[in-house]
Amino acid sequence: MTLIIAEAGVNHNGNEELAFQLIDEAFKAGADIVKFQTFKAKDLVTSKAQKAAYQVIGSSANESQLEMLSRLELSHETHHKLIAHCKQLGIEFMSTAFDSKSLDFLINDLGLTRLKIPSGEITNAPLVLEYARSKCDLIVSTGMATISEIWAALGVIAFGYTADLNAKPSVAAFSKALSSEAGLSVLKQKVSLLHCTTEYPAPLKEVNLRAMEHMATEFGLPIGYSDHTEGVTIAIAAVARGALIIEKHFTLDRAMEGPDHKSSLEPDELAIMVKSIRDTQCALGRYHKQPQPSELNNITAARKSLVAVKEILKGENFTSDNMSVMRPGNGVSPINYWALLNSVSANSYKVGDLIFE
Repeated sequence: MTLIIAEAGVNHNGNEELAFQLIDEAFKAGADIVKFQTFKAKDLVTSKAQKAAYQVIGSSANESQLEMLSRLELSHETHHKLIAHCKQLGIEFMSTAFDSKSLDFLINDLGLTRLKIPSGEITNAPLVLEYARSKCDLIVSTGMATISEIWAALGVIAFGYTADLNAKPSVAAFSKALSSEAGLSVLKQKVSLLHCTTEYPAPLKEVNLRAMEHMATEFGLPIGYSDHTEGVTIAIAAVARGALIIEKHFTLDRAMEGPDHKSSLEPDELAIMVKSIRDTQCALGRYHKQPQPSELNNITAARKSLVAVKEILKGENFTSDNMSVMRPGNGVSPINYWALLNSVSANSYKVGDLIFE
């Protein structure tokens, strides 16, 4: 079953009530997980950091990234309320931490056992190491990353999972952990990768879904897709190409002010995506081609058999004039047509009789 993550992100606009509504909509849509973002703006960006182009579109161009993110923070108290609401509904709460203190809060205060490392942090080795040392299951997004950068992050993660806390981190130590049997084993057990194109919305010509196959072969880990395209089509296509996880931003209303609303799904679209993904995965079925149970009932009506089209007497030869191929399909298969042609009939047949020889 494809794991579907409804990415609420910061689409609550810092409003607790909107965050609760986002959880409700993710649950109603049938998502497995609703995911938020946990951070302290002052620990994430400097006062001089400017916003990305897509962030400017959805908010004031005059404010800094720090000012924008400060408005989008959720308090620790609100986090506790949100996770309680998720537990009550039966949908998993997850969040991405962008700084060390926030990560510690998710692990030690909220008790999360599954975490998401965002694309922008994949080269942040100190934070990635903290993620791995949590021993939580990790979903790692790979937007903007090269293959070598992904391998480097996996080395950090392997080290974090397997090394003692007093072991000294280093590039050499990460490489050694990555090549060890223990490191490779724990990666397969604990880590999934998400293919991603980090643009909002992502241009279709740059989605490159086939990269999921490359990643699956290269890393030997479960592969999913974090979708930033408009609409639901590409997320569904990713499932058809084998994505085991789908992550998609959603909002209550795309017209709201905020950096991510315009590239997010609205609740009815999220529900359509979830249903379409479930239908797609159901339809994928098994690898081997074979007749399905529902088809077997149609064989007699749809296929053909050898049939007498003229009266044939016992001892008479079968010819192209007195024998043809017609429905129903519960007689001798037409593959035997040439074997019977010009042979002697052992029985007599009336017009329309199935030929059994």
